[in-house]
Amino acid sequence: MATTVVYPYSKINVGLHVLGKRADGYHDIETLFVPHKLCDILEISDARGKDRNVRLFMYGLPLPGPESENLCVKAYRLIARDFDISPVDIHLYKQIPPGTGLGGGSSDAAFCLQLLNKHFSLGLTVTQMHHYALQLGSDVPFFLQSTPYEPYLATGRGDVLTPFDPDLTRYRIEVRFPPVSVSTAMAYGGLRLKKHNTALKDLLMQPIDSWKYIVENDFEETVFEKHPQIEEYKTALYTEGAVFASMTGSGSAVFGLFRI
Repeated sequence: MATTVVYPYSKINVGLHVLGKRADGYHDIETLFVPHKLCDILEISDARGKDRNVRLFMYGLPLPGPESENLCVKAYRLIARDFDISPVDIHLYKQIPPGTGLGGGSSDAAFCLQLLNKHFSLGLTVTQMHHYALQLGSDVPFFLQSTPYEPYLATGRGDVLTPFDPDLTRYRIEVRFPPVSVSTAMAYGGLRLKKHNTALKDLLMQPIDSWKYIVENDFEETVFEKHPQIEEYKTALYTEGAVFASMTGSGSAVFGLFRI
């Protein structure tokens, strides 16, 4: 029985500007995706002879929602729609908390696509992988990058990716988890759009010590109103000595950059 194991990693957002709603219903954004070491564990094994094409076995942190809505299951079904692939069992050990803005579900989806491509020797091109990824989520393409574990500036709906390294080697990233979960739909639903006079890329080129005053996550304003405890966690990071702290994505996790 063929088995493959991978370790889908998480990400943090350094700055997040929401520029406006697009004709396709998504939003144009600017953000810096920075990989983080917290990871899930994903395994795919052959399951020939089973009465279902894909079965999902979950371990670790609980994940809300039915199996059919899991992005790994959706990734399998997208591939199976276009290729005659045999049944598989997917084993997913969750260590990245859901509803925290760390991209765990998107990372699982991207790594599952890569696993399926390799497992069944499909020979999918970068363009094909990107096409499948965007059907699963706007930030899924980030986790497909050919040079992983590197920061990327994301524009468009989050899928236009440009390498951008602000040199964080002299800093450690610490993540905190307030005991609340924030849905992306809720965060976008309450968002009040701002006018940004300076592109995020230009702000991030300023000294990191200045980011505290100029780099914003647009979701913080309304998410903090609904969940003030998240703001308290961010403030605590500055009290601990962080040179920059922010909520990541649409929340609820916050992170701080600390000098090494």
